[in-house]
Amino acid sequence: MPALSVSAHHVRAALLGAERHGIAPAPLLARAGLPAELPARVPARQFGRLVGTLWRRLDDELLGFGEAPSRFGTFATMADLVVHGSRDLREALHRGASFYRLFPAGPRFRLVEPAAPEGEFADEARIDFDVSGYDDPVRFGAETTVVVTQRFAGWLIGRRLGLRRVEFGYPEPRHAHEYALLFRAPCVFGAPRTAVVLDRADLDAPVRRDAAALRALLRRITLDVLVCRDAVTAVTVTTRVRRLIAAALPAGPVPPPEEVARRLAISPQTLRRRLAAEGTSYQRLRDQVRRDHALAELARGALSIEDLSRRLGFSEPSAFHRAFRRWTGATPGAYLRHVP
Repeated sequence: MPALSVSAHHVRAALLGAERHGIAPAPLLARAGLPAELPARVPARQFGRLVGTLWRRLDDELLGFGEAPSRFGTFATMADLVVHGSRDLREALHRGASFYRLFPAGPRFRLVEPAAPEGEFADEARIDFDVSGYDDPVRFGAETTVVVTQRFAGWLIGRRLGLRRVEFGYPEPRHAHEYALLFRAPCVFGAPRTAVVLDRADLDAPVRRDAAALRALLRRITLDVLVCRDAVTAVTVTTRVRRLIAAALPAGPVPPPEEVARRLAISPQTLRRRLAAEGTSYQRLRDQVRRDHALAELARGALSIEDLSRRLGFSEPSAFHRAFRRWTGATPGAYLRHVP
């Protein structure tokens, strides 16, 4: 596994709950093998050790950011219930959400699927999070709740989720550049809600884990779920194509399907066939990525609509306007007026 690191910001954020309880941070850092004077980034393994220590010392898996403590071991109990009682990811998410509703602390989340069987967003689903009750000035509680939920969901089905975008119901934080490392998907700030938007087809994926796999996960939970991005290695062709398209967009233009096939070391015909088997197409993925990139850039406000149109590969701004209206039901200007 390649060496991974974590920003010192997240180390200081994780310690905030302990400091609120009057616990000195220096001994906690020393136990995790971290110096009192933190460098800009620290090894992921030491950060995972620190979080594990905090969970036990505070007896709170929300590290003091929730409305009430979520006692240590609650996640393990939920995971056991989900692994042994769920046929697919849809059922697993519903079971997990129902389990946490039994406790005053949460975390609170719910699975939302579009009611209409057709339409621009019919092939995506959302996991909505209610973090309104968190005492979370540095957003660490919200970030970790979203990270753990989406990575655990991917672990359940044995592959990474097909993330379309991640939405946050708060303004862009100073450490927003870390979100690309955390989620590897377009991030939209100032959204109406905090949510993970994923491929709806992922919900039909069977739960592939058993009791032995869960025991192994729980032994390494702070690394394999909270920190490491590579705990689940199997990646669908849909996800790989979406990443290649998204990687090109900061500079543009979107690569043609022939170029994507070449980078995947397969023929264009094989690419079409594999995407079709996963219920999608290159054209659909290109539109989804361009839409998500457009939403993220408009919320960020760094590019003009004309520059954004050019980056996304549209021949003229009017073509972008038509596509954006098809994607969202509004023009870019109208959408901007509703972005906080």
